[in-house]
Order: sequence, then C-alpha cells, then structure tokens
Amino acid sequence: MSLETFQSLKGTTPEARLAELGIELPPKRTPMGNYTGAVTTGKLVFVAGHGTFRGSEQTHKGKLGAEISVEEGQEGARNAVISALTSLKNEIGDLSRVTRVVRLFGMVASTPDFHRQPEVIDGASNLLTAVFGPAGVHARCAVGFAALPANMPVELEMVVEIA
Repeated sequence: MSLETFQSLKGTTPEARLAELGIELPPKRTPMGNYTGAVTTGKLVFVAGHGTFRGSEQTHKGKLGAEISVEEGQEGARNAVISALTSLKNEIGDLSRVTRVVRLFGMVASTPDFHRQPEVIDGASNLLTAVFGPAGVHARCAVGFAALPANMPVELEMVVEIA
C-alpha cells in the first residue's frame, strides 16, 4: 500500500479508509505488564510497543530468517500496527485527530544473518500511509533483536501528533 492506495480510497476519515481496506480495529488488548497502551502529552501521543496480535490472539511466532518469512513478517507488522491503532483510538477517541504520524520504531526478532528488517516493517508503514495519506509518512527505525516478548517476530512503537 502506498500514497496511490490512499488516493484510490473514497473514505474521508481514517476509520472509513480502514473499513474500505477491510480492517476492523480489534478490541483493546490488556498490556503484558505494568503500562498502558498509549499516553498523551501535549500534542504528542506515545503508543507503547504492540506485537503480532489480533485482539487477544497472537498471529505470528518465531524469528525472521528461521521460522518466519519476510511476507509473514510483513503481515505480522501490519497486525502490530492495527493493534497500535486500537490503543491510539482508545486514547484519543477519533483517528481523525491525527495530524501526523511522527515516528515508527520497528523491532524484528531475527537470526544474526537476517538483514531485511526494513522490508518487514514496511508492512506497518504501508498501512499507515494508506490510512493517513501524506500525514502517515513517518520517520522510522527498523532494527533486529535476538528475541521479543512472547516469541513475537515484530514489535512496534509509534509517536503521533494530534490536533
């Protein structure tokens, strides 16, 4: 998905564009520890780490370069950003308040010889661009990790600016 996908969608709100893409935000998930899914300070919302979950169901397990293919990793990253959007919506009430996706930090559990982390995190970046258009284009980091919680292949954090 790209800016062309965004331009082809008829929906005028992020929620309408999600619906056009066949995406329903899952119920808010209980955090895995003593934290909350998102925190607002001023005009910035810091969205905590979200992994490969659809609601309470974990969709992917394993490492890139071993059990998980790049395509499966991209799907996992997409699911992680959908989960993050659920926390964001719960925090701010309406995704139309987003004026800019500022930063996406992508963590990829991978073998030492796997070097395609940016391709994996594109699964999340492409969806953000499709949903928010130019405001969804963000600064990003995509790095490899030896392991992530619950054997997740991908975990994402976001910083978003709101009106």
